[in-house]
Amino acid sequence: MEEIFGNRLTPGEARKSLKAAKGFKKSCPDDKDVDYKIRIRKNKSLYDYLGIMDIRLEGENEAQFDTEKGIIVSNIRMGFGHYRISMAMASAARALGYTPYWLDLNSFPKTASTKIITKQNDMYSLGSRLSKNPVFNKLVWEPVNYYLFKKLTYNASDWETSKLLAPVYQNIPKDIPVIATHAWPAQSALAGGMKHVVEAIPDNWPMALHLAEGAIHTIQTHNSYLGYRVLNGFYGKKVLNPIPGNELYYTGHYIDDELVRNIEADCRRRIDRLHGKKPVRFMLSIGGAGAQADIFEAILKYLMPAVKKGRASVIVNVGDYRNVWDELLVKVDGLKDVSAEHFENFREAAGFADDMLDADMTGVHAFYHKNIFEAVYITNLLMRACDCLITKPSELAFYPVPKLFIRRVGKHEMWAAIHSAELGDGTYEIRDIPHVLQMIGLMIKDPYIIESMCHCIEQNKSIGVYDGAYNCVKLAAAANQK
Repeated sequence: MEEIFGNRLTPGEARKSLKAAKGFKKSCPDDKDVDYKIRIRKNKSLYDYLGIMDIRLEGENEAQFDTEKGIIVSNIRMGFGHYRISMAMASAARALGYTPYWLDLNSFPKTASTKIITKQNDMYSLGSRLSKNPVFNKLVWEPVNYYLFKKLTYNASDWETSKLLAPVYQNIPKDIPVIATHAWPAQSALAGGMKHVVEAIPDNWPMALHLAEGAIHTIQTHNSYLGYRVLNGFYGKKVLNPIPGNELYYTGHYIDDELVRNIEADCRRRIDRLHGKKPVRFMLSIGGAGAQADIFEAILKYLMPAVKKGRASVIVNVGDYRNVWDELLVKVDGLKDVSAEHFENFREAAGFADDMLDADMTGVHAFYHKNIFEAVYITNLLMRACDCLITKPSELAFYPVPKLFIRRVGKHEMWAAIHSAELGDGTYEIRDIPHVLQMIGLMIKDPYIIESMCHCIEQNKSIGVYDGAYNCVKLAAAANQK
């Protein structure tokens, strides 16, 4: 790749951008000439909740594309974040009268796309886990996530690799809008001939990693708009040609329709529980890389006395990491005695989440689902019933629920915590365990901490802060109409 938004790379940089793609070509199947037959079927886990139709390459075909009201949500199974954002897009699409089609480029085992993404995901997950080592984190992981991914040359390399993912789009109608929740699905959709592509950029730190020239780019925050617009720092100190104004839009946070619609009611329930001296409900949600188990352990140990006295209750979602919960049971004395497990039965788990909106909750409730859709989405259902979500500042930093931020996994995530703290719907990033425990104790003692966040959430909703998913769908639909 020689040029990005009119900014020319040197011949050496252009040649280097081809190198990574050549490496993947050698180790992955060359399927550019394969005629992939598309199958459409209801998503077994989330069709009833979000109306999702899966795009598959095998099995029986249950439906045809709705070329008038269909929107493809293209993503990658890489951690939980991109799946969660994709679910928000599907939810908003359904609410606005569209049919969401789910295209996970990491779900087709025999294709080059899945093999390439799996390799990259394995490396990212390893880096996330190793980041617990402070030396590795300081010298390798944070610089990679903060500086390397920001470089324009990194985007050029990704572009060349993403072309290898394009064959999956071969038999998809080209006029159906695509909302991509990562640059690779956006780049590969464009390479595959899709005409209307919106890339929902997930992070709050401008990085060239997220560029897909030819797509409409959307961002969740005002403060990152200008950074993306002028490509600030993407090529050292060089002043670059900006992204055209009609290819970059601020939309607000990418949030599910059912969460946005119920903000006032859910915040009122939280405030009523606080003033009624009910147990403060803390929710722990582990990320897709499973890198926060040590913090979970410390938090649960600290909370055990408050749980037993009825001053706190806890929801723990370990996602698809059953081993994390098993280890916690061994390491946290008395945890098993006060815990209820909601494992694998998603209907039961979803029913519990709904019941807890108005019922009393005590003890510790653990959730595990092997199915990736269920592992991710149960957090969305449960957060409506919690008083405070304890999470690293990843995609969950943008959700309309009071939040306590534990240490990040990658320096780029720190800007999400800063944004949330300034909006008033979350704490600042708390990077060490003693101060995390201090904040938890303060939240139990002083209702004002969580109540003030609830008021900020309601205020944020009134000015459209959480309308990003709706706005992405509208942009995609408008692009198709044009």
